[in-house]
Amino acid sequence: MSVRVVLEYLHPWTNSAGFFVASRQGWFAEAGLDVELTVADPSRGDSLAYLSRFEADFAVFPSNRLLVRRARHEPLQAVAAINHRAMETILTTTATGITRPRDLEGRRLALNPTPRGLAMVRHLIAADGGDFSRVQVVNSGTRELLADDVAAGEVDATFGNYWAWDALLGNLPESDRVVWPVDTLGAPPYHSYLLGTQESTIERNPVLVRTLLEIVERGYRAARDEPDLAADAFERYVPYFSREILRRSLDLITPTWFHEGRWGQVRDELMQPYAQWLADYGVLPSAGGWERSYSNNFLAVPVS
Repeated sequence: MSVRVVLEYLHPWTNSAGFFVASRQGWFAEAGLDVELTVADPSRGDSLAYLSRFEADFAVFPSNRLLVRRARHEPLQAVAAINHRAMETILTTTATGITRPRDLEGRRLALNPTPRGLAMVRHLIAADGGDFSRVQVVNSGTRELLADDVAAGEVDATFGNYWAWDALLGNLPESDRVVWPVDTLGAPPYHSYLLGTQESTIERNPVLVRTLLEIVERGYRAARDEPDLAADAFERYVPYFSREILRRSLDLITPTWFHEGRWGQVRDELMQPYAQWLADYGVLPSAGGWERSYSNNFLAVPVS
């Protein structure tokens, strides 16, 4: 059976290690699944756009984007959590003299100015007693500026880099970088990424959903317990990044895949506050309905 999974970013990276390991080890094929792992063409939308058009069977996506589409009555549903904490950061360098979020007043901050991105920066700066209206927003689109770009004077800081990925890239020494994960600055708790599908797929083929999740969980556990399996898979999927960067990223991101030893559980305590926060900032029309945006019914039952 052919199954297409659209991953969450413009290129494969370490957060998809569970899928990579499962594919590399042949576990999908053993279950009779011919799985294609791919990424979205941004000219045709994100991974959820592919899922919504039935051009993918499963997709990995940010939880806020799922809630926005659910508010438009799109029949999409998460069936597993990939990450249990926020990945984004505010990133600057020691040379800028910026030592806290409110220091961004009067400075150039690069970000993709989506409603949710602007809301997050506004929230973080206000939480530190700053005035977001005094920040000079630089529209960087989907480009994630690196620490090297800040050091070169292109901007004074960036928002959106992941502390387990692009915050690691570039040549600037680590001692010269300032990286603040948003969940250390007062951001609401949320799942960075979820795995989901069409509600019709759940209704029509629940066995497929359970089978895929079982294999993907096996892949993530293997990536955690046997990092060499992940390193081997990276040689196939992301050979254009250095092994050092991949291993550093894997070490950082692995703990985000599990909560109290469990993989995949979408948690009320991460969904409800985030939905409320998105509604408070006008990203969602209301906070209602978040509890119907996901199901944990297809995950493996934990052994007691």
